[in-house]
Amino acid sequence: MRYHVVAALLTLAGCVSETGDAETSTPDDTRPQTQAACLEAGGRWAPGGLWPEPLCFLPNPDAGKGCSKASDCAGACLSESRTCSPESPRFGCYGYLDEAGDEVVICVD
Repeated sequence: MRYHVVAALLTLAGCVSETGDAETSTPDDTRPQTQAACLEAGGRWAPGGLWPEPLCFLPNPDAGKGCSKASDCAGACLSESRTCSPESPRFGCYGYLDEAGDEVVICVD
């Protein structure tokens, strides 16, 4: 139950916060809203999760960098590899490190 509550709260919170908390997969107003704008920004235009329309997946500036807590990354600090996630948003089930460095598992559709 705890994971479902965390997933719901993170989804409602928006994408990456300024403190580097875990990313979620809810599109926001700052993400390019057209395929042309997405590609121009260096992203890829594709369906994601349960969203009926394609959205823009943008590369994170620190993709692949080593991390030990959430604020080390612009996106998520992935727990399995201890590296910053390659792009945002991120869908599916994955583990990330929170600000205390503890692993949290989340599934985002």
